[in-house]
Amino acid sequence: MKGSRPEQAVLTKNNDRSKTEATRRVVETMVDGLNDHVIDGIGTFFAQNFRWMGNAGCGTKNGLKEFQDNWQRPFQAAFSDKVCIDEARLAEGEWMAAFGRQEATHSGEFMGIAPTGKRVEIRYMDFWKVVDGKIVDNWVMVDFPHVMRQLGVDPFNGHGWEEYDAGRKVPPRPDNKAA
Repeated sequence: MKGSRPEQAVLTKNNDRSKTEATRRVVETMVDGLNDHVIDGIGTFFAQNFRWMGNAGCGTKNGLKEFQDNWQRPFQAAFSDKVCIDEARLAEGEWMAAFGRQEATHSGEFMGIAPTGKRVEIRYMDFWKVVDGKIVDNWVMVDFPHVMRQLGVDPFNGHGWEEYDAGRKVPPRPDNKAA
């Protein structure tokens, strides 16, 4: 990128690294709560006005009630016997991140797909900010297209870039010589 560059890592600029262990405890016990399918008591871990910012298909939830009503309850209605498995966790100061998967049974409608009874893997990444012992922000990426494919629906209608990997399509290249 030529010229000036945008400022990077603005949100972590004043990160208090002395809070690492406290942050880790909050998030780890919250994940235990999710694995116990806690909804009404989840406020133990989240601030009342926290923000949950998901990718397309997940939406954004402003506050604990929206998170419970518009994420947790519909998610648990669509997927039963759910267990969350963080495959990696990183914590530094007021911030923690994890990626992993949930394993669950598709037992209710999901993205217009009727229940199949199939066991699915739901991959995710989470980034949390913890202040005063509560999660105040949560950025989330949930791999809904991966889930949909497991349920027999191709959300990309054959245009996903996996087509390049499989050799069914030739990947385009930029016109400039530097690429």
